[in-house]
Amino acid sequence: MESKFREAFGKNVFNDSVMRERLPEATYKVLKKTIEEGIPLDPSVAEVVANAMKDWAIEKGATHFAHWFQPLTGATAEKRNSFISPTQEGKVIAEFSGKELIKGEPDASSFPSGGLRSTFEARGYTAWDCTSPAFIMDNTLYIPTAFFSYTGEALDLKIPLLRSMEALSKQALRVLRLFGNNTAKKVVSTVGPEQEYFLIDKKMYEKRKDLILTGRTLFGARSPKGQEMEDHYFASIKERISAFMKELDEELWKLGIPAKTKHNEVAPSQYELAIVYNTANIAADHNQLTMELMKKIALRHGLVCLLHEKPFTGINGSGKHINWSMSTDDGQNLLEPGHTPHENAQFLVFLCAVIKAIDEYADLVRVSIANPGNDHRLGANEAPPAIVSIFLGEQLTDILEQIEKGAATSSKNGGVLKIGVSTLPALWKDTTDRNRTSPFAFTGNKFEFRMVGSSSSIATACFVLNTIVAESLSQIADRLEKASNLDEEVQALLQEIVKRHKKIIFNGDGYSEEWVKEAEKRGLPNIKNTVEAIPALIREKNIRLMEKHGVLNRRELESRYNIMLENYIKTINIEALTMIDIAMRQIIPATIDYTAKISESINSIKSTGLKITTTAQTELLEEISTLLEEFKKKLDELETSLNEASNMEEDLYAKASYYRDVVFSKMSALRETGDKLEKIVDAKLWPLPTYTDILFLV
Repeated sequence: MESKFREAFGKNVFNDSVMRERLPEATYKVLKKTIEEGIPLDPSVAEVVANAMKDWAIEKGATHFAHWFQPLTGATAEKRNSFISPTQEGKVIAEFSGKELIKGEPDASSFPSGGLRSTFEARGYTAWDCTSPAFIMDNTLYIPTAFFSYTGEALDLKIPLLRSMEALSKQALRVLRLFGNNTAKKVVSTVGPEQEYFLIDKKMYEKRKDLILTGRTLFGARSPKGQEMEDHYFASIKERISAFMKELDEELWKLGIPAKTKHNEVAPSQYELAIVYNTANIAADHNQLTMELMKKIALRHGLVCLLHEKPFTGINGSGKHINWSMSTDDGQNLLEPGHTPHENAQFLVFLCAVIKAIDEYADLVRVSIANPGNDHRLGANEAPPAIVSIFLGEQLTDILEQIEKGAATSSKNGGVLKIGVSTLPALWKDTTDRNRTSPFAFTGNKFEFRMVGSSSSIATACFVLNTIVAESLSQIADRLEKASNLDEEVQALLQEIVKRHKKIIFNGDGYSEEWVKEAEKRGLPNIKNTVEAIPALIREKNIRLMEKHGVLNRRELESRYNIMLENYIKTINIEALTMIDIAMRQIIPATIDYTAKISESINSIKSTGLKITTTAQTELLEEISTLLEEFKKKLDELETSLNEASNMEEDLYAKASYYRDVVFSKMSALRETGDKLEKIVDAKLWPLPTYTDILFLV
């Protein structure tokens, strides 16, 4: 069985073992040097690699190749080309050149650019990212690439991530050298994402126009039963779902994606998949592939995978927890405290660099996870609040308190857990508990960033974390490199960081109202929605930061600012139009049919001449007619607000604010009345599958 796992894992990936086997030794060494040290690749080497890659792919059944990239839509993109090339004899041969491997020109002018280029300036390039291995899927050789404009600006999510990784490595190495580490050549950010998702029956999905067009239910009364019994969480996995998970695991393993953990989540029909950590770039690629495969494989099982952050009200939404750390190329985790963290000065410096970064750039951290779907989830007693804070736990908090007072001289130990059952083994207790309400929690040797939405690419959150920590490390290195006594300067530096930034540390209940008040006292920002978060991208301090480390320039940041505002406007507009369509063509006709049915019942009873009361029917008819009138009035108000929005001048921020403050509030009001109607109208006449139908009949 173990050999079967080994044979299956990575079988469709042009990974290191395949390269070692198929490339000439000299070519292999040069390519490895490029991957590991960032040295530019010689075109002649690319020619050899391309030929080997082509032969391997064709042997695996591939007929096409595609540059696979991640535009600013948050999804992935591709344009497939066949390997065949015609000959003069009227036949074909298989060809794939080094030029085709290294560079593509997909045009792709219709992707969002936020003003970086006009439609008539269509030229866009893709460039091979050799740090992320090529793979085969659907008889196609996929080549991970970066996507950029004719003038060199980043038009994707990969470029800033790669730039941020280089920035982090550069600054982290400066600090490591001060602590005597002269062997590490590179520091990488490592990421292990946990992906939450819903699975629902395809037949139910196809009857819900809102799920099809927006990914979430725009109408829907709560089911009599939700998640309050907590009987779905970690429960036995249903056979149908298990079959989906089994196929998903197998397909992920073939692509070298180390899917590790799968289980039922809190909400009914909600699940989670965890992937073993990898370098941030590869982890981001793997997560995009995971989401794509979830959707494809679900359909094969008569299911639909929902990745929206909040597809159903009244139950938990879905997030994506990013386990983030930093490691050297020789395997040292820089956030590993060791047994006596109070004596581990290097660890404490890197820990405090993260604390300083999160506090100083909380607005960038917040905008890195902002999208309209996540607005429904954050701060709803199911996910971290919109207030950015750090959980450290008892041991590290105690050490920092000691540092603030002078010097750390001890570390709290976990001890042994006493369970009280003689047959159970003695277990070492962790030095701290876990805090599931914290947005950014230290969990032993890494931070768990829990604010990321389930539908988002992790690339944005990762490049922001990398960049802000690189800046902290840069400032730390600047100071320590000038020190005449390193130990004394480290102690002074740590004490200063703790005193200045301890306000970001919170080990309590992040869901509580008390924390909101306390955070305000501490001066921590409470950025409650996406529109409010977006301006962080163009604040001068953040532009200076990104330009200093070469991650994004002013124009690239301004383009992302525009794209995020446009995306918010378009998302709410589509949702509003979908609500109007469902209301007019489904809910109102069904309600009218039901009122007619009640009226006929009343008239039929009265026509008998018998002294039979129709009070119940009359009261019901009055109630539903009143609700219908209210529903139509709110529908008209929503349509009016949309018309006003469409006539607004092109001030994107003002327009997005209007959609948030006016259009969305009208949508919420319409839904409230619509959900009341659902509870009254005859189930046989109601046109939409209910939450009970969708969530409990899988």
